[in-house]
Amino acid sequence: MRILLIMVLSLLGCSGSIDQPVSYFNVETPRPFGYVNGDEIPQRIVIETRPGITLQTGSLPAKGSINRWLNLNQITVKQSGRRYQIDLLYQVFYAPLEVKSLTLPGFTVQLNQGEKSIGQNVPAWSFTLSPLRELVARQSEQGEYLRPDSPPPLLANTQAWYGLTASLAIAAPIATYLGYLYGCFPNMTRRTVFKRALRKLAGLSKTDMEQALTVIHHALNSLNGQPLFASRLSDFYRRNPQYLQIKAQLVWFFNYSNRYFFSDGMITVAQDFQQLKNLCEQCRKIERGSR
Repeated sequence: MRILLIMVLSLLGCSGSIDQPVSYFNVETPRPFGYVNGDEIPQRIVIETRPGITLQTGSLPAKGSINRWLNLNQITVKQSGRRYQIDLLYQVFYAPLEVKSLTLPGFTVQLNQGEKSIGQNVPAWSFTLSPLRELVARQSEQGEYLRPDSPPPLLANTQAWYGLTASLAIAAPIATYLGYLYGCFPNMTRRTVFKRALRKLAGLSKTDMEQALTVIHHALNSLNGQPLFASRLSDFYRRNPQYLQIKAQLVWFFNYSNRYFFSDGMITVAQDFQQLKNLCEQCRKIERGSR
């Protein structure tokens, strides 16, 4: 009987701890140093209650000015079962002349158990606030001593330069070749007129005299920039005086071409075809500047 009485008294003695309204309470704060005027300071309060206990949100600090240097910018309450998470965001407006210790004020959170109200104290939290500038500003010859922020590091652009160089190295010859094909370099084209003509004559023979004469006419017309006739050779020599050295061969060519195209019964021989090739070779030498 005595043992049973002792057990009952022991249970009654422990009932106070079992009936505590708050099973878990914690205040989470950031570092207590390194703040300057205008900084925001977050604070998180976590409360877990036993069944039947609810948070009275009206007991939380009101959003707005707390005192002359402290504002409460934001307050958020999240509930998950019997767990309450209260997030506060303070902002300080104080410009000390030296490092100064300040305190976020404490407050009491009210919890309801039916008609009964239970208080849970949130302690004050101290932190240090640093000045924005030194107390005694140094002076220079130009005025106040200013220290700018360090410039941001530059991003490496080596790969971009390599890519640009490679692209230009590829694009330049392609653009040059396209310009050549579309006639953007007339001087370059003039220096290959008779080179192309010789290449065409290499595949012809005396039986292709009409085609051979056409090839030479086309080359002379391209060089002259317009159709060239025997009556206009003097103008051609004036613009291209280097061709005066083969004047006799050019006169022979135009006379032979007139007889071939406008006379009946003209017989072509191998010597005539060879003379055409010799004329084209002489023109090619002049074109290259070797004669």
